[in-house]
Amino acid sequence: MSDRALRTTGLVLVVLGIGIAGYLVYVHYADIDPVCNIAHGCHKVQTSSYAKLAGVPVALLGLLGYVTLLGALLAPGQGEGPRMVAALVALVGFGFSAYLTYRELFTIDAICQWCVGSAILMTGLAIVCTIRLLREPAPARPIAAGAAD
Repeated sequence: MSDRALRTTGLVLVVLGIGIAGYLVYVHYADIDPVCNIAHGCHKVQTSSYAKLAGVPVALLGLLGYVTLLGALLAPGQGEGPRMVAALVALVGFGFSAYLTYRELFTIDAICQWCVGSAILMTGLAIVCTIRLLREPAPARPIAAGAAD
């Protein structure tokens, strides 16, 4: 898969993640129940003690993570810096999503389909961004003779 295809895939995953996290932030601050097909699992998860970290809604942290990833994927030049930021944020997001999924399954005893969707997207982003980081960047194209004059 080319770097362009990986970057495009990352952008699609990020936009979907922003949609999910944005919806969950809205649900939190509007104090409404999320649309959920799993017998009120989303409500139980969203109102659990694990829905906030140091008083900050986990959905807001997720949204900030996705927005940071968007910025890193859209950064001009796409040198090692933006790739490193994207991989780091995606890997931290993946780890945190894995932890929260564990809590859903074994502590809260409920599943939120929105959270699972976000965890799947973050897993995909961790894979895509890590591959992009580990790949050797394509060599710069030489400037055509006379183009620099």
